[in-house]
Parts: sequence; structure tokens; C-alpha cells
Amino acid sequence: MITVKTHPSAADTTPIMMQRTDDGVQRNILLLQGLMGPFFRLIGRELRRRGYGVWKVNFNGGDRLFWRLPGGIDFTGRANEWPDALTRIIIEHDITDVVLFGDCRPLHSAAIAVCARLHIPVHVFEEGYLRPDWVTFELGGVNGNSTLSRDPTYYIENAKALPDLPPHHPVPSSFRTRALQGLAYNTADLLSRWHYRHWNNYRPWHPLTEGIGWLRKLLARDERRTRSEKALKTLRASHSFYMLFPLQLDADAQVRLHSSFSGMAEAIRVVIASFTSHAPHGMRLVIKEHPLDNNIRNWCHEVAMQAAAYGVSDRVDYFEAGDIADLVRTATGVITINSTTGTLALAEGKPVITLGNAVYDIPGITFQGPLEEFWSNPGKPDPEIFAAYRRVLIERCLIPGGFFSNEGMSKLVRHAIDRLTHHSPRDFAATSRAEMARREALRQKLSRYPDTPAEITFPALPKNALKAELEALKEVSS
Repeated sequence: MITVKTHPSAADTTPIMMQRTDDGVQRNILLLQGLMGPFFRLIGRELRRRGYGVWKVNFNGGDRLFWRLPGGIDFTGRANEWPDALTRIIIEHDITDVVLFGDCRPLHSAAIAVCARLHIPVHVFEEGYLRPDWVTFELGGVNGNSTLSRDPTYYIENAKALPDLPPHHPVPSSFRTRALQGLAYNTADLLSRWHYRHWNNYRPWHPLTEGIGWLRKLLARDERRTRSEKALKTLRASHSFYMLFPLQLDADAQVRLHSSFSGMAEAIRVVIASFTSHAPHGMRLVIKEHPLDNNIRNWCHEVAMQAAAYGVSDRVDYFEAGDIADLVRTATGVITINSTTGTLALAEGKPVITLGNAVYDIPGITFQGPLEEFWSNPGKPDPEIFAAYRRVLIERCLIPGGFFSNEGMSKLVRHAIDRLTHHSPRDFAATSRAEMARREALRQKLSRYPDTPAEITFPALPKNALKAELEALKEVSS
């Protein structure tokens, strides 16, 4: 039995007018999991005010705690029941669009597959490809699942047709806000496991363990900052040139699914080993902890242990805190798996090498050779290609704002809904059906003629490809 239940919520304002597509169809939005915190509630409230039909699936007590609007749907079944449950929700509520945060969570991956079969567009939020003060909002998938082109010519040609960007203003962001929201979310999750009895946290740690890690980090904040300031002062006084390796979150799907690394410990070992064998004499390696690391694993100890094992303890520096932009600004280059720090470095004209699958790993932008060559001859990014890439990226899949301040979320909600409003789910469905029919015809041809190259290729994109959504179907409809 599929266990889906719509729960009562506090009354909300009745929409003034219904939001419809150009052909008169009511827009009904289904929200799945968002970032821990109130962001999806704010999105839902504004969507309702503008006349959209809005529903939200809650998978645990943390989801439900931060929703508190009408249209909440509790999914309390097992993971293998989720595709059928989602199909029923989509049909019963005549859903036209699905919105979620992060496309690699198991339930979200299953949802994207269901939506592909039903020709329902999926809009994916993620931390921004560009930093700071941008958020990714992309059709079909993000990061390693993105359908963004890797052809530099595509960006140069499309950027020519776009107007200049308006001024971009920074928004505040609070680590304390994020930590407290995470603590509240995990507490609500723990206290409601009796109801969501089949919920399996996609993160590798128990919520209580993660909460304690965050609490320890908050309490040691001043001490961590002092150590990092001292390390930075020593680095500056040495006048040494250095490569920067910013750590990513160990549980990040971008590391585990979109690179060859099993986690950050393996990546640290590979980078330090390569540094030992190939870096020029006098170069230092600076490793910076991710600001949102939950402090469960002691990365400072891990780095010290690996540096000692390779005999380079005197040339490796570790920063627990501090401004990554400041470290980027004076670095010789940046080594990353696929972190958005890479685009921050590129904007500063710094050479970047990616060790995983990154949307910005494009010839002319990032270093295309092996890591052992990067230390001595990293080259420089082409400013024209990167400027074109940045302009197209903002037009297609970035919106201004941030998750951890009222000002940032207000801007984010406004721009996200504006982008949804200009999207046509009916056009998407028609294109999706045509693309799937084309793929099926090609599969039949391949079955009849085995000598035909097996790789499924896609037609060349037209010059106005930014307005076309065919490209966004490559991964969604696979």
C-alpha cells in the first residue's frame, strides 16, 4: 500500500487569480525536498499569492516543520513505493512542474525519472555555479547532470545576442542562521521518526551526530578563526607562492557521484602525493576547509597526517576558517574537484584544474592537462571565453540571491518565480515527446544495423539555443 497523506495546515491567503499557461492551463507546482530551512515555504507562499496551485511533499519531520502551509503531503512509505506514489500525486493534482533542491538525492533521482516518463519539467535548485550571491536554478539537472554545453564556441556565439547585465549587488549570509536551521531540522526529523518510519536520511550520519558536530563548530568558532588568522599571517610573511586546494563536503554528491574519488580523504592524498612529486621547489600547498563542513571528521588532522607521510609537512598549510576569496586572490592557481571556488578563481584570472566533472571544465577556461603538469605550467584562462560563459550561465540557469538572510531569500524567491512564470510546461512536454520519439527511432535503427556507431548524438544547437529547451532533455529523458 502506498502511504501518502495530505495533512491539514494553517489557513493561507486565497490566490487572487489563477496562474495559467498561454493556452489557458492552470499551473500547478509540486515542491519536493528543499534546503534545510524556510526557503521552500517562502517560495510556496509567493507562488500561491500569484495564483499557482502549490503542493509540497514532506519526507520527514524537518520538511514538515519548515512547510506549515496548505497543500502539504506526507510520504511515509518505503523508497520502492515512491515512484508510484509520485505518479499518483502528479495525476491527482494535475501537476505541471516539479521543483526540488539537489538532483542526486535518491528520492529526487527517482522523481526525475518519473517526470521524464510523464513529460513533466523538473526545476532544480542548487548552490550557485558562480560565487558569491548566485543560486543555480536549472531545468532538468545540475552540476554533473547539467546539459550545459562544454563547447566554448557555443558560449561565445550566444553571449553576443544577450544584453549587458544589470548591476549585481551582494546579499548578507549568516553561518549562524544556517547552523541553527540545520539543528532545528534535524531535531524535528528525530522527534518524528515514529510517523515517517521508513525515512532514510540520504546523508551518511545520524542527525544527532551531525547536530553535535555543528554545535562543537559553533562553540569553537573564535578559536578556529584565531588559528586561521595566525596561519594566514605566517603565509603572507613568507612571500611564498602557493596552489590552493579548497575542500568540498565529504558527503557531497558532486564528489561521490561526479568524480572518481570515494570522498575527500582520497582526494587529499592524491593532491598531496602529486604536490610532493611534481610541485616546483619553494611552492606551498594551501588547503582550505569547507565553511559548511559539519566538523564530524577532523580534516586538519587528516591533512597533517598525509603531509607527514609524504614528507612535506613544512610546505602544507591548513585553514579552518577565513575568506576563500582572499586566498584565491593571491594564489598561483586553484586545484578543485568541481567546487564553485573554481569559478571564483576564474573570475580573478587564476588558472584552475578540475579533478572531477565540472560544468565549467571547458577548453580555454580550465587547464586541460594532467595534474602533474599543472604545478609547473598551469597557463591562464581565456578571459573572453570565461566572460561569455558567465553571461550565458546567468541567463540560462542562475538567479541572484542567497539562502541565509531575509534579503537574500526575498531576492531569490522573486527571481525564481519570475523564471518559472516565463517557462512553458506545455512546450516542454511537446519537445520531450518529440525527443523521446527521435531516440526510440534511433534505438530501432541501431538494433537493425549493429554496425551503426552506438553513441546517441544530438543535433547541433541553433543560434537561439538559449530560448530552446531541447538541450535540457538530454539527461532528463534518458
